Amino acid sequence: MTKAAGATPPGHPADERGVADTTRRFTVTPDQAGQRLDLFLVGLLPDHSRSSIQRLIRDGHVQLGAGRAARANAAVRAGDEVTIAVPAPAPATPEPEPLPLPIVYEDSDLLVVNKPAGMVVHPAAGHARGTLVNALLHHVRDLSGIGGELRPGIVHRLDRGTSGLLVVAKHDAAHRALVRQFQERAIEKEYIALAWGVVHAGRRIEEPIGRDPDHRKKMTTRARRAREAVTRVKTAEHLDGVSLLHLVIATGRTHQIRVHLSAIGHPVVGDPLYGGVHRRVPPHLRALMRLERPFLHAARLVFAHPGDLRRMEFESPLPEDLQDVLDDVRARRETV
Repeated sequence: MTKAAGATPPGHPADERGVADTTRRFTVTPDQAGQRLDLFLVGLLPDHSRSSIQRLIRDGHVQLGAGRAARANAAVRAGDEVTIAVPAPAPATPEPEPLPLPIVYEDSDLLVVNKPAGMVVHPAAGHARGTLVNALLHHVRDLSGIGGELRPGIVHRLDRGTSGLLVVAKHDAAHRALVRQFQERAIEKEYIALAWGVVHAGRRIEEPIGRDPDHRKKMTTRARRAREAVTRVKTAEHLDGVSLLHLVIATGRTHQIRVHLSAIGHPVVGDPLYGGVHRRVPPHLRALMRLERPFLHAARLVFAHPGDLRRMEFESPLPEDLQDVLDDVRARRETV
């Protein structure tokens, strides 16, 4: 059985700051020897996800006995003392902004938003304001603090040019429960995309995805370091040169659908990064030239409520810019 020291006791200098780090110490038993450090800690700290543990290790908040480097993949040894200090949540740096936030559903545990195209989820270089995070900080006061950093409950992301449904946690317990569902692939995510060429229903794309070594803003299926990714074509409507697809993703890698469709030679229409913008198109597809972003929309989201496990299902119709283009393509096809 693992020996553990509890949180820093009263009277410890850390407590005098008002918001103390929580320090835990564990001694590795013989039956735990050989485990990865991150997995060892996840097994003892169920309130923390594996990714948050890895972040704490990376940021220097974990010490491994005998002066060995604390790396996530380091194997623990019997008798090792492992110390982890979880920092108190720090104030978020993004500024709250009274931005329009299309809320589809909200309760005390979570909210579901319909992100518009063009809105970035997280502040980043060149996008310090006007993001979904800025809007959330204004609309939601009690946001989850995970791994020592106050974060506005972002559980998953959508690319800037992608519209559609996102679930946001309001507190730590909801965040952990939703992250666990994503990790266990228990959440259903369905997208609508318009792709070049003929793509057949039932096709399954299983190509690992990693960062493109030559283009840091791109992902690729040819990376040396890649993670498993699975995309399935649920339905397909063929429109004489393009296919309207309903896609289900079992994983949530960066740019997954855009990368997978491009990898099989059928990029998302309007996607300049992965070959989806054509300078010349036949007359019946001229409406596609009006697109100012990739034709990709997160249309359906299903998950178990983190509080009572009831089934939560949400659908979002195509936004006006995509629906207008699709209607035009269908109308021109019928007259040809």
